[in-house]
Amino acid sequence: MRGVVRKVGRWRGILPINEQLWMKFDLLRTLVRRDLEARYKGSVLGNLWPLLNQLSQLLIYTYVFSTVLKVKLTTLKGLPANDFTFGLWLFAGLLPWIAFTGGLMQSASSVLGQPNLVKKVVFPVVLLPLVPILSTFIESSFGLMALIFFVALTSHTLHTTLALLPLVWLTQLLLTAGLGYLAAGLTVFLRDIPQTLGVILNIWFYATPIIYPASAIPEEWRGWVFWLNPMTAIAEVYRDIVLVGEVKHWGEWGVSSLIAVVVFFGGLWCYRRLRPAFADVL
Repeated sequence: MRGVVRKVGRWRGILPINEQLWMKFDLLRTLVRRDLEARYKGSVLGNLWPLLNQLSQLLIYTYVFSTVLKVKLTTLKGLPANDFTFGLWLFAGLLPWIAFTGGLMQSASSVLGQPNLVKKVVFPVVLLPLVPILSTFIESSFGLMALIFFVALTSHTLHTTLALLPLVWLTQLLLTAGLGYLAAGLTVFLRDIPQTLGVILNIWFYATPIIYPASAIPEEWRGWVFWLNPMTAIAEVYRDIVLVGEVKHWGEWGVSSLIAVVVFFGGLWCYRRLRPAFADVL
């Protein structure tokens, strides 16, 4: 994980960004690296734990929904119709959701858990909610690599659509960061926000076609679920890119990207408006 964070710094000489922003970026990079190192420090398996946690969820959901509840999929191009394919399909939808919810839940308490940094005048507090979001996203990349490996092993091909993954990540990160900023700012004043967020995310999870196919949603509701729930489009585009090799949800992806941009700037605006009162409350 340390190598993943360091490689990002190589863009410094390429991108036209001023020195002040690069200083914040370097600080953010250092904070993310320290957060990743501290999460599993002293454990035997270390950074393998995120992958094991993701695989355990995959096994549980695959067993419950494909074996017990007999959820069936439309045959995916190049993949056999069996429980293993269902697991790959399920994992492709779970990965962005795990990164989204994990980062959002941890970012909600990011300001509250760092009162010493908040009270330092020179510290850019705007970075705090981004640290757990980026750390969780990097952790999810291990599961994504495993997914791509098994898809290639099963279908004997790597889809060229994988090149579009960074664009989907951008949509996902903007949405997570926007909600993370909003939750982090409000949690300083309302300590019930993390618990409330947990309830909302549980409802949101089952309202998103991740553990069941979108075709199971009644026709009159399906459009609303796709166009108003950005995580639906993100999960489906992940499946399009990794499993199918063809993006079938361009329109939905575009709308979810627009929603993500609005949420990001709205959450950042609220966070900055609340920022001056953080030190007094903490």
